[in-house]
Amino acid sequence: METSQLQTKDRRPDALGDLLVLPDELLSSILERLTPRDVGRLSCVSSVMYILCNEEPLWMNLFFRSAGGLLEYKGSWKETALCQQNLSVEFSKSSREMRFDGFYSLFLYRRWYRCFTTLDSFSVDKDDLERKKDLSVEEFFLDYDGRKPVLLTELSETWPARSTWTTDQLLQNYGDTIFRISQRGPKKILMKFKDYVSYMKCQHDEDPLYIFDDEFGEAAPGLLDDYSVPYLFREDLFDVLDGDKRPPFRWIIIGPERSGASWHVDPSLTSAWNTLLSGRKRWALYPPGRVPVGVTVHVNEDDGDVNIETPTSLQWWLDIYPHLADHDKPLECTQMPGETIYVPSGWWHCVLNLETTIAVTQNFVNTSNFEFVCLDMAPGYKHKGICRAGLLAVDENRFDNATEVLPCDTDRLNYPDMTRKEKRLRFSRQPGEEPCIDDNDGRSLNGVLRSDSNLNGQEFSYDINFLSMFLDKNRDHYNSIWSASTCIGQREVREWLHKLWMVKPEMRELLWKGACLALNADKWSACMEEICSSYNLPSPSDDERFPVGTGSNPVYLIGDSVIKIYVEGGLESSVHSLATELEFYGLVEKVKSPLRDHIPDILASGIVLQENGSYRTVPWDGKAVPDEIAKCGLIFGNCITEGFPLGVWSKQLFQFQQDGRLMPDDRHTNSIASTKIWPYIVTKRCEGQVFAHLRDGLSRDDVLNLATFLGEQVRQLHLLPLPSMYDPMDSEVMVLTRSVLGNVENGSTRTSVDASVEEVPSTSDIPDEWDLFVKTMIKRRKDVSNRLAKWGSPIPSHLIEKVEEYLPHDLVKLLSIFKDKDGLCKVSNSPTWIHSDIMDDNIHLEPYVSTSGMDKNSPAASSMVHAMDNGYTTDGLKKWRPSHILDFSDMSIGDPLYDLIPIYLDVFRGNPVLLKQFMESYRLPFMRKPSDYGMLHNGPTECGMKFQRISFHAMCYCILHEENVLGAIFSLWKELRTAKSWEEVEETVWGDLNHYQGFS
Repeated sequence: METSQLQTKDRRPDALGDLLVLPDELLSSILERLTPRDVGRLSCVSSVMYILCNEEPLWMNLFFRSAGGLLEYKGSWKETALCQQNLSVEFSKSSREMRFDGFYSLFLYRRWYRCFTTLDSFSVDKDDLERKKDLSVEEFFLDYDGRKPVLLTELSETWPARSTWTTDQLLQNYGDTIFRISQRGPKKILMKFKDYVSYMKCQHDEDPLYIFDDEFGEAAPGLLDDYSVPYLFREDLFDVLDGDKRPPFRWIIIGPERSGASWHVDPSLTSAWNTLLSGRKRWALYPPGRVPVGVTVHVNEDDGDVNIETPTSLQWWLDIYPHLADHDKPLECTQMPGETIYVPSGWWHCVLNLETTIAVTQNFVNTSNFEFVCLDMAPGYKHKGICRAGLLAVDENRFDNATEVLPCDTDRLNYPDMTRKEKRLRFSRQPGEEPCIDDNDGRSLNGVLRSDSNLNGQEFSYDINFLSMFLDKNRDHYNSIWSASTCIGQREVREWLHKLWMVKPEMRELLWKGACLALNADKWSACMEEICSSYNLPSPSDDERFPVGTGSNPVYLIGDSVIKIYVEGGLESSVHSLATELEFYGLVEKVKSPLRDHIPDILASGIVLQENGSYRTVPWDGKAVPDEIAKCGLIFGNCITEGFPLGVWSKQLFQFQQDGRLMPDDRHTNSIASTKIWPYIVTKRCEGQVFAHLRDGLSRDDVLNLATFLGEQVRQLHLLPLPSMYDPMDSEVMVLTRSVLGNVENGSTRTSVDASVEEVPSTSDIPDEWDLFVKTMIKRRKDVSNRLAKWGSPIPSHLIEKVEEYLPHDLVKLLSIFKDKDGLCKVSNSPTWIHSDIMDDNIHLEPYVSTSGMDKNSPAASSMVHAMDNGYTTDGLKKWRPSHILDFSDMSIGDPLYDLIPIYLDVFRGNPVLLKQFMESYRLPFMRKPSDYGMLHNGPTECGMKFQRISFHAMCYCILHEENVLGAIFSLWKELRTAKSWEEVEETVWGDLNHYQGFS
């Protein structure tokens, strides 16, 4: 037989031709990038292509590349993928599979072996973890919490899940329940439990699917009654967050033999417990900073996003583990039914299911890991790499501050051999940056940091003082890009820490340390205290020491005052924001607008500077330009008028420049990333609460009153006169501004900052005051498809493909330009002030009691008022009425319809009744009646008629919005994720606007 096999002709040369030079790994990788139809056709080319194209792992990858939603396994991944693409008839399964001799592939054999190997006799070297019974909370805290893993043997003895969480029982009780499936890819895959059980019984995958669902409590609430959090882990500082704002923290895990979790560190450096109800699991663990052999850590320098490149759990155990030297092997254990494993913060772990297993796990934040979690939320990238890859993340030239060795007493869990080539940290290179070169063989490592650097004898320690030395001190929480690998958003972090500060005063020393890591709380507090001192405000109490709110700037409530420090967007943006807010307040007072009664009173404003480690303030009313600001070169000449040189028009010019529309000018680019100057404003504190905190407790009448109030105040806002754009006496400014805003004829070109040439639709008919707004929309339209694709889910991909077709090519048409009786071109509406950020945290309500029908000075009325306690009347019902609109730093000039987007989507949450109530009190036109004018650009065609729909204008602004407004839309109206057109979305969301009678 052996002689016969040796004489068998190798069929590769004839079957592959010129492709013979490519290894099987590369051929398989290429096939994964083809469509299922192309792979099916390619399988007919030759015998070797037939073998390569009929491999199950290939078809599994082809399926998940485009899969989403509910999965029903068809017995093989090829059949499942073909059914998904409606190709089953075209590529019907042959009655007989073909086999060929003369072909051998080590790559395919290894994959086949991983698919069909069994683990019932899996050989293990040792069990390292201690097994503990009846461990007290004190013993756990002293010996294990935050220090090392441990197996706990009897924590689940009384759980109903010990007997009910079997495959058969769950199938009987939850067969039609839909669970989320874990797979290598970003798309959400769901399966009914009965379909998943069928898959488990017949699958032969090298990396089998397993249930890993963080929403099982919502899908099957009864499962939550079957277990309880063990007494050792009941402290969880995320508990203060509402359910919709809390990051995922609990999972049900069900998987067959050979499935498992590959090497990872739990999100945001949280700790975890995992209780096994049935089956056996094999665990491998490494302490923080010791990257397992075969794993690469990728850290993005822009946002600190951490991605792990790792083999599957089974592949690591089969191919890498057997070759490890004893000192390189991980801690190991086999977890048995009923046992609970504790995994401390930052520990690497890998899990392999030795048979079908069912488990429940939860991640948590307690006093031991709190600072580590806060550190991981801090902006920057180096400290994130250090926490996971240890000193591999440190280049010898960047280790200047690490001067003190912080020991780590963990017996054999020290950190030996931290310079192995296999364990490396890879950083994403910046544009234009040269790749690192390995001197040993000259190959580019694509940004792999040298692992043989001399680190001056330093040793890695998973100690918060050591790790915090690697924070980027020049980055701040408010302005930095947020890491996608962080389990919670920026606004949620601020809300979380503030809630902890208020409800856990006994922990404030620890909370302050964490807030300084995550929020730069110490810096902003020092600024706030200097402002208080400058204006003889009372010293902040301990309750007032922490910033409030979830906005983009630090805000403090000090006595009867509110201090806001402007940091969003950096120095230029912050200065313009304050100047615009001051200009707006001054205008409201000048014209005696009714808005005066519904915006906070300004008590002081200025800038605070850091000099030689101390702080000082410089008062500024927005009219003159302090020397400290003038030196930064923020002004376009002696630009905009009416005493506010950095007001709203200057702000829009600045934003115009930031969008890449101006030629570079040294006078305007003197921007320092880590500025030592911060504008501030002090306003009078309003009584009551913001709407975001009261939403769920308001009565229907109170919410309707809020809609009426907003309609009235937004009306007054949109009726305010606009400031002049230019100083007619300043010829230099006129020339510069005209060159920026100058109208461009259709088909002409202009040069942007990067010296590229771009086409601009006709703007010759646009008044100057509209020009910036329209050109901003034009810029956003050019990149709209890419921007929506980057945002991704829940925006449907099939609608993203149609967005270019839906949006007008010439956005000038959105202004509804018409000809008057003299034949002159006019715009149907004038631009207005736009708040652009009227959301639930910028609306203030005050408590009140109704005394209608009685003398307000009567004893009865007085008694009712005194009976109130923070808004409660004598019958126990809360009464709140809207009183103020807050935060005018985002003011701009443009289409008033733009203000309706945050009000309808965020404040009203898409409620059409509230929208109608708003409109009835707003009473201003969003556009002219179609019968009042002849359209200049839009003829009587069906295409032209869409411009007469207010809903079309609103939908276009949603698509072109700088924020992910569409994400909010498809979250509020989930049924629209299957919409076939943008017109369907438009009609559902904004259709009621077309019935609005507020035309002029």
